[in-house]
Amino acid sequence: MSIVRSALTVGGLTGISRVLGFVRDLMIAAVLGAGAAADAFFVSFKLANLLRRLFAEGAFNAAFVPLFARAHEGEGDAAARRFAEEALAVMTTVLLVVVLLAQLAMPWLVRALAPGFEVEGARYGLAVELSRITFPYLMFISLAALFSGVLNSIGRFAAAAFAPIILNLVLITTLLLASYHPATPAHALAWGVFLAGVLQLAWVAVAAKRNGMGLRLRRPSITPRLKRLFKLMVPGAIGSGVYQINLVVDTLFASMLPVGAVSYLFYADRLNQLPLGIIGIAIGTVILPLLARQLRAGEDNAANHTQNRAIEMGLLLTLPAAAALVVLAQPIIQVLFERGAFGPADTAATAAALMAFSLGLPAYVLIKVLVPAFFAREDTATPVKVAAVCLIANVGLILLLIGPMAHVGIALATALSNGLNVTLLALLLRRRGYLRTDAKLRRTLPRIALATLVMAVVLFACDRLLQDLPPVVNLVLTISIGGAVYVAAALATGAADAADLKRQLRRRRQTAEPNA
Repeated sequence: MSIVRSALTVGGLTGISRVLGFVRDLMIAAVLGAGAAADAFFVSFKLANLLRRLFAEGAFNAAFVPLFARAHEGEGDAAARRFAEEALAVMTTVLLVVVLLAQLAMPWLVRALAPGFEVEGARYGLAVELSRITFPYLMFISLAALFSGVLNSIGRFAAAAFAPIILNLVLITTLLLASYHPATPAHALAWGVFLAGVLQLAWVAVAAKRNGMGLRLRRPSITPRLKRLFKLMVPGAIGSGVYQINLVVDTLFASMLPVGAVSYLFYADRLNQLPLGIIGIAIGTVILPLLARQLRAGEDNAANHTQNRAIEMGLLLTLPAAAALVVLAQPIIQVLFERGAFGPADTAATAAALMAFSLGLPAYVLIKVLVPAFFAREDTATPVKVAAVCLIANVGLILLLIGPMAHVGIALATALSNGLNVTLLALLLRRRGYLRTDAKLRRTLPRIALATLVMAVVLFACDRLLQDLPPVVNLVLTISIGGAVYVAAALATGAADAADLKRQLRRRRQTAEPNA
């Protein structure tokens, strides 16, 4: 399995999803603005999404994929399918209980996530009501994550990568019809989240069945392999979800700031998530099952090569993305969001948060690249220790920066804690002999940095020189020129190898396999 080929599949579909997500967020900004209703909806959506990313896509995938890959490679399809069915039965039971308890405890959950919402205020009551509607999404999407893990483990990445597109299509449709809801557009959005979860689960379940991995629901029972799965999941929930935990901390502190702070951070993070999804999540999704198979086969050198190429690919794409978001934060926010209820003051506040978030973008992508090296070795405990240090550092940095910088200090603290996270992970991997940088990586990294610097200077100059043009035209021309300059600089300095890229693309055409 080629990292480039598979990452292009995942990254391409994720890119489509992120573009649709932008359309969705543009519509939310126009309909809800950055007021009380928007704050309440974002808190309700973040509650289910946080647990989904921590326990479903994060901890579950980190533990399930290596164990499933081991069963599939060593014992065959039948044993792997039985393991997946055992996990499905227990997960369904546990999630039903969690959803029911959460419905009862929702007022306290919302207060824990957004303590700055006054209990008698409009934001708090609406957030509780919306959270009760959206929370079952956690169950549907967690079960979908199991089917996605099965598909990814057998090298079928497209169906799972397409599932988030369904969420965005449903929410876009919901926003178009929101005025017909008897309550508020925020209520319509909440029900859209619920429906999207049902459809996403159905999509990946059908895809798994078409690829010979249809799962039936067994009677729940705790087997030795499930005990191992849960043992790996508990620390993995923290180790793989430090970024999401940091975002909850961000929301907690932002809720104590004036109205709009929660929304500014949400919109800024949505933009920051575009390269994260296309690059970081794509590489992380592909590298985990590949490393697990290579290590099981005793191919340590191949695993190290995989790790080096993933780092190289991640930085080649992420450094210019981060630089562009920092240099062009203001015009990007203006063009994408400034309309309807979203005004110039909202643009300035969101752009400042985006610049701060973007400083941590390369670090977060590298976290996605390095953490699978632990997970593939069934070590989910070490990232937990790193996460604990980084969480404490994040809170300390917020307390230090929130006074002078308000919501921007929260975003900057998150970026800095991500930098600490990736530094500690890299040091631990090197100390254990799991990460050995090869000559190609050492030669390429400074060249990527140089090409990025050249591009950033050109972006800054173009934005100033073309400022008399309409904002959309200015932004499109600036990004186009900057992108062309980066490609030319990367090729000229040797940061990218055109011949190698052609070989990878040719290999993609010649050996492409079905991924649905």
